[in-house]
Amino acid sequence: MDALAEMGDAEMRVTLIEMGDAAKEVVPQCVGLSLASIVDGLTFTLVATSDEIAALDAIQYLDGGPCVVSAHENEIVRVGGDEMITEHEWLLYAQASAAAGVASSLTLPILNTGRVIGTVNLYAATSDAFEGREDDLAQAVGASAASAVRNADLGFETRLEAARAPERLVDQNDVDIALGIIAGSQRVDIPTAQERLRQAAARAHITEAQAARAARGILHS
Repeated sequence: MDALAEMGDAEMRVTLIEMGDAAKEVVPQCVGLSLASIVDGLTFTLVATSDEIAALDAIQYLDGGPCVVSAHENEIVRVGGDEMITEHEWLLYAQASAAAGVASSLTLPILNTGRVIGTVNLYAATSDAFEGREDDLAQAVGASAASAVRNADLGFETRLEAARAPERLVDQNDVDIALGIIAGSQRVDIPTAQERLRQAAARAHITEAQAARAARGILHS
């Protein structure tokens, strides 16, 4: 991580806005996107168009999903239609996507000298929004995404501290319920579930409570 150059939040946000505009020209139904980097085998969200979109990334870090597969398998992964509802392998992601009004997603790997260094994760409101648009979207956002990832600074330890920040009582209730869901679905004890939730939140650059609400399928408080 120390080898990564610093890229300010303002600059990253401008890049994301430009990428979002370019993506919507190709796919008007696109409702959000995020940009992720891979460091030491882990995927981290650098920036997202909203906390709700970042929460969808967090769910995938917690329980699997297309952005994780794309990052580690160097594949373009498109999911839509019935797959978003019936995908048992990514059950939490399917439920959180439905709650967020996301009917399809497309994840594009970002390459640097033949190696995957990150992903662009796009989310749309209709099930067939990305069908046949993979190449056009790669051309529209690829160069900006690659440049942003190469110049990103993650600050993961700072993210962990932010994810651990004290929450309101209602937020703690969300966390407690989510821990039960995670422990049951992944067959782990509560302390393990709590650490997995915390790590997923930090990697997505959101709080534990936001990740917990996504795990519960409640993205809007």
